Amino acid sequence: MGSSILIPPPPEKNAPERDPGSPGGNGGGDGSFGGGGGDWNPGGGATPAEVSIAGVWVAIAAIVMLFAALTGVMMIRKRISEEWVATALPPIVYWNSVVLLVSSLTLEFSRGSLTAGLSRRFFVWLYVTLALGIAFVAGQVIAWRELAQRGVYLATDPSSSFFYLLTGAHALHLLGGIIALIILVVQAPKIARGLRRRTLLDGTAVYWHFMYGLWVYILLLLVLKV
Repeated sequence: MGSSILIPPPPEKNAPERDPGSPGGNGGGDGSFGGGGGDWNPGGGATPAEVSIAGVWVAIAAIVMLFAALTGVMMIRKRISEEWVATALPPIVYWNSVVLLVSSLTLEFSRGSLTAGLSRRFFVWLYVTLALGIAFVAGQVIAWRELAQRGVYLATDPSSSFFYLLTGAHALHLLGGIIALIILVVQAPKIARGLRRRTLLDGTAVYWHFMYGLWVYILLLLVLKV
């Protein structure tokens, strides 16, 4: 019987792998804020969208620490002070609370409309949210002016000092959310057409809802006898 010699087949050449996030790949994306393809993420780390949302949470954590410190100082000052007289809140403060609550709802209506592909409603609810945010800040200015007309100023007593400090710090941080809403209004047509990702919208919504929750906390802190 003749013996046969087995010759191994030549090794196959591996074709160069194409990065799915590159311009010629199947899943390429433009890396913008709009809807559409995925982010180019060659390192396997966080995408730009995830980084943006994480940045919002870092900002929220910093704000929480700030107001926790203010609360602690207020509680200590209240316990050791013999001249603490609770500041009577102007009635418009309660109306402002309703305005901020409604603005959180309208922002969610805007997000839902975008998800459903209802561009016109997305624009309308976004404009309403921005208007309500500005109305809240204007209402806070009216509340401060009303207290000033009653002779209650920042340095009148410890209670009024913390009222101005807490509400002023909240309004200042809320202005950051209003700036984000203004940017959203400018970018809204591109977001609706999928030319920009909705990361800015979602991040702004997280921040805005937090600002409403923070306001409820401040209001309870000022109203309750703790």
